[in-house]
Amino acid sequence: MLNSGDGAPPGTSTRQPRRLELLQREFEADAHFGLVFGVLTVGSALIATLGLLANSSAVVIGAMVVAPWILPLQAMAFQVLRGSLPSFLGGLRTLGLGVAIGIAVSLAVGWLVNLPSFGEEVLARTNPNLLDLGVALAAGGVAMFAKLRKEAISALAGLAIAVALVPPVCVVGLCLSAGAWAKAYGASLLFLTNLLGILSGALVALALLERPFRSRLLHSKLGLTSLGLTALLVVPLGGSFFNLLARSRRQAEARRIEELVAQSLRKETITLGRDSDLESLRIVWDQDPPLIVVRVNVSDPRLPSFKQVADVQAFINAKLAPRRFRLVVQRTAIEVVGPESAPNPPELQVMPFWSPPPALPPIPKARPVAPENSGPSRP
Repeated sequence: MLNSGDGAPPGTSTRQPRRLELLQREFEADAHFGLVFGVLTVGSALIATLGLLANSSAVVIGAMVVAPWILPLQAMAFQVLRGSLPSFLGGLRTLGLGVAIGIAVSLAVGWLVNLPSFGEEVLARTNPNLLDLGVALAAGGVAMFAKLRKEAISALAGLAIAVALVPPVCVVGLCLSAGAWAKAYGASLLFLTNLLGILSGALVALALLERPFRSRLLHSKLGLTSLGLTALLVVPLGGSFFNLLARSRRQAEARRIEELVAQSLRKETITLGRDSDLESLRIVWDQDPPLIVVRVNVSDPRLPSFKQVADVQAFINAKLAPRRFRLVVQRTAIEVVGPESAPNPPELQVMPFWSPPPALPPIPKARPVAPENSGPSRP
């Protein structure tokens, strides 16, 4: 039996080409545009579009599982490291046809339904950030691992849900049908993020898992181009990420301020009036210091007084130091109008369901019983 010559066990030199040949056949089949791919693409695009219009996350998740687009994307990663440009372009063609079908289906459905506004499922896919890129990179690597290690194939359904390619494309079509160009751009950026993230993650995983490809990633122009384009996404996604952080901090601070205002309403030393009711609170952040506008309903139109509002403002600024805020209270007087009426007679009074049940009559005390005669009985 021949040895491979590099210290590898016998037969290694023949097993590796066979494995690469089998992988080549599988990836070429995955990159082929056929009836199955077309039907699944139309079905997933239709399901995703209807789920987005219905604002149903469960339906959108179903479309993610049905979508077959990750298969040609993995095939493209394999052909990049293999150095086969025609096969890479074949996978890109299949994926491009799928994207065109998805946009056409969602555009037609959006034009037919013509909703005046979209729900959260659509809006959530119009503002991607760095977190989406991180998920795509991780999912692309794990998806390639599951492809190469058949015992992990059960993870592919979860990966299809984690990184969705079809829903962002359908959001693009819906936004184009409504003329929402800015939202269509955001959804396109999310699709591009998922696309390049999966491709780059798959390239790195393939280079690490398969020995013949370990030295090819850094010597492949297509591979370096894919990694470079993925790195360029950090610029637009980073701005959205930092905006997300700032918005999250402001929301947390707004909740804290609302708790402090509600706490001041319950206090007797710092109060807006014992009969006050906090109706709403909003913060105008584009002023310095930020302006807190509070609406309260009060039964006494003289409350709250200027001093009480100043005390509450000092209370808030002491809790949130060193940042300072300005407090403005908009009060609405509550007037109770209604004539008096005589009470109902006792037999017509309605007892509320929480009233205690009527007391039971007392148990009568037992009378003492005289002891029986213990002497002998008479005949």
